[in-house]
Amino acid sequence: MPENDANSIFETPFDSPLYPRFPMEMRNVEIMTVFYRTDKDAARRLIPAPLELESDIVIVHIYHMHDADMFGNYDESAVQLPVALPGTGVSGAYSPYLYLSSVGAVAVGREIYGQPKKGGEPRLEVRGDLFVGTVRRNGIEVITATMPYKARRAKLSEMLEFGDFRTNVNLKIINGVDGKIAIRQLTARRFENVRVRECWSGSATIELRPNAQAPVYQLPAREMIAGFYWRADFVLPWGEVLHDYLATEAGDDAP
Repeated sequence: MPENDANSIFETPFDSPLYPRFPMEMRNVEIMTVFYRTDKDAARRLIPAPLELESDIVIVHIYHMHDADMFGNYDESAVQLPVALPGTGVSGAYSPYLYLSSVGAVAVGREIYGQPKKGGEPRLEVRGDLFVGTVRRNGIEVITATMPYKARRAKLSEMLEFGDFRTNVNLKIINGVDGKIAIRQLTARRFENVRVRECWSGSATIELRPNAQAPVYQLPAREMIAGFYWRADFVLPWGEVLHDYLATEAGDDAP
C-alpha cells in the first residue's frame, strides 16, 4: 500500500505525524491534585446537557509528564467537575478547562477525545517544604496551588472518595469545512494499566486569577478540601461515545 494512500493515514502530516497511534504510554508522571468546593450554579453552567453535575467539588490536576510516548517531557493541567449521564450508569469527571505545554498533546486531546485543550504553561515544583503547582496563560498565573511536601502517606482510593476522576468525560465538537458540525458527541476515556508509585496527602490552598482566555476563576474556591501529590505510570487507550447529539437530532426529525 502506498505510504500516501489517504485511506491508510492516521493523521497529518502523514510523513511526520503530530501524535502516535493509541495506546500511548505515560511513564513516571508527577501529579498534584487539589479538591475544593465551589458555587454549584457556577459549575452547572459549564456542564452540557444531558450530563448532570454530581457535586460542588472542583478537581484540579497539575501534571509533569517526564516520559510520554512521542511527546517526551512536558507539563499539563486539568480542571474537572464530577458528573453523571442519567440512565446509563456512567459517572466520571467532565473537563471544562485544560492547559498544557505540548502542541502534540493539545492536538491529540482535541482531535481524539474532544478535550477542550489550549496552550498554557503549567508547572509543578518543590519550593523548600512546599509543593507548588502553577498554570500560566498569556503571562498571567491563573492557578496557584500549594500543599506540604510529602506530609502524610496516602492511597489513590482516598482521592477517589472526593471525586472519581478515573473516567474522563468530554464534549467533542468538530466542524466540517462546509460550516456544518461534523461531530457533536459526549465521549469518555479511562486510564489503563495504572501503577501508582507513591501517593501523599495534606492540606491545600488554591488561588485563581481572572483571564478571559483561561476563565478558571468562574469556579471560585469557597472551601478547600484536600491536596494530593502522586506519581504514576498509565496508558491512554481509545475511548467511547456516550451520546451522539447528531444521531439524536436525526432520530427526532425522522417521520
